[in-house]
Amino acid sequence: MIDLIEPRPPRKPDWLKVRLPAGERYEQLKEKVRTLDLHTVCQEAMCPNVAECWGAGTATIMILGDTCTRGCHFCNVKTGSPRGEVDWLEPKRVAEAVRELGWKYLVLTAVDRDDLADGGAAIFAHTVRMIHRLVPDAKVECLTGDFAGDLRALDLVLEAEPEVLAHNLETVRRLQPAVRDRRANFDQSLAVLMHAKRSGRVRYTKTSLMLGLGESEAEIEETMEAARAGGVDIFTMGQYLQPTKRHLEVVEFVTPEKFARLKHLGLSKGFQQVVSSPLSRSSYHAEQVFAD
Repeated sequence: MIDLIEPRPPRKPDWLKVRLPAGERYEQLKEKVRTLDLHTVCQEAMCPNVAECWGAGTATIMILGDTCTRGCHFCNVKTGSPRGEVDWLEPKRVAEAVRELGWKYLVLTAVDRDDLADGGAAIFAHTVRMIHRLVPDAKVECLTGDFAGDLRALDLVLEAEPEVLAHNLETVRRLQPAVRDRRANFDQSLAVLMHAKRSGRVRYTKTSLMLGLGESEAEIEETMEAARAGGVDIFTMGQYLQPTKRHLEVVEFVTPEKFARLKHLGLSKGFQQVVSSPLSRSSYHAEQVFAD
């Protein structure tokens, strides 16, 4: 009798091994962030680019608490019901932090808040306005959820006029049911991006893919074409990494050479900016589109 052995996920390659963030500037900022009671995705997601981004005056702040109403199969954020709780002092606290820490480009993101009638859109909008009021030269990117397809909620965010509206497709169409919560889907996410672009209230729209989940290169190209047809300006790609054993396993560690090839493919589709590398995350080099 032959024992059936389940295949093991591939071993993490050398190009994904990075040094821990360090440096005097990084340590100073880390201590300030701690005292200001902020949730930075940079630290909580253990992003490998945190020291580089903070050094460039860029950061990603998560608002609306730490409990998500959805349960995507790739994400390690706590799932549950926040029971409608909202900290209305948070926008002012975030804006004051941007001013104090000298950040010139802030990515605002949040857990999904299906427990709120507007999905948290009002807090997004209030935070954008507070940042623009206290730090007029700072640029704000809102990396939002899909607001359960409610474009009126999205309009609340757009009316605050962030410089960038980002919403992540996350993966190719075929893999959506296996990767994302059942309340999310490819067409709903694409509709968010299209509506944001057509509103004329943001300079750029942006989306991101995680690679290594079993998608084909043809499917990646199809996703690029759908995003570009929807008016998306910025397209980013990075390697999916399994956060815990209960999450989706990595199917493939995509090589740096393939990421480079995909970047050229994306640029050929007409995107304003394409960020593509194993360690890229959706907010990596976010500020550079304005420098370019």
